[in-house]
Amino acid sequence: MSSVSEGRIPDSAVRSVTRGPSRAVLRADDGTWIEAVYDPCTADDGTDTAFVVAHGFTGSVDRPAVRRAVRTFSRRAAVVTFSFRGHGRSGGLSTVGDREVLDLAAAVAWARSLGHRRVVTVGFSMGGSVVLRHGALYADRAADGGGRGSDGNVAEHVGRTGARTGAHADAVVSVSAPARWYYRGTAPMRRLHWMVTRPAGRLVGRYGFRTRIHHDEWDPVPLSPVEAAALIAPAPLLIVHGDRDPYFPLDHPRMLAAAAGDAADLWLERGMGHAENAADETLLTRIADWAVER
Repeated sequence: MSSVSEGRIPDSAVRSVTRGPSRAVLRADDGTWIEAVYDPCTADDGTDTAFVVAHGFTGSVDRPAVRRAVRTFSRRAAVVTFSFRGHGRSGGLSTVGDREVLDLAAAVAWARSLGHRRVVTVGFSMGGSVVLRHGALYADRAADGGGRGSDGNVAEHVGRTGARTGAHADAVVSVSAPARWYYRGTAPMRRLHWMVTRPAGRLVGRYGFRTRIHHDEWDPVPLSPVEAAALIAPAPLLIVHGDRDPYFPLDHPRMLAAAAGDAADLWLERGMGHAENAADETLLTRIADWAVER
């Protein structure tokens, strides 16, 4: 699957927000339409922070686990959720973490257009790898004077352009993310690779999981999560991973934390499984507290 430059994010189709949840259609820089939902903070003393939540592979804005995260996070700040391309009611086809960085950038820019001066990205599984790569590619010029470089898929001006349009994150939370691409060391990941790479698997994805998957391989291969983690500073980074994750063993979060160095906090959660489905209200509350206090 060939890549495109990641630059200016056009305005969303929604200009105003009520006190209740509001739906919008955003357009990523490559023209893909992305469904998004805004939930205002439910606390009277809410901050000007907004969380932007990036779901895992086969998820969407309306999945129960995503809505549980919204209910918890909205007690501390406003929340933007969206469906990655190929998921839910969004257009396009899933590229399993490559062009999805464009979708996240559009959602972050929308959050800022609604008046939120500080945005924290929170990603789960595939979304966790996307927030890492987004954090590396979209820089805050005020923080470090420019973009943080690029991977093989992105022109060097992308970080700078993303910063000018407010598409950068002020803090990053990655939950249950892989450290490296093409990992097949567990049975769930071998099944996932079959679904992504085989025609029969993509049919299962479309009709069994409501996920439309691109048939092309990555070309070029995007920046890996572990490489991205090293480029996120000075923005704060939180890495969360369960010790019973059936997809990615603990060497993945440890590699990410080692790459990020002192800029990252690492939480290894006892008894936790994988991604948003395994994140209970207690953990989500701790994540929200960390994010708001940074």
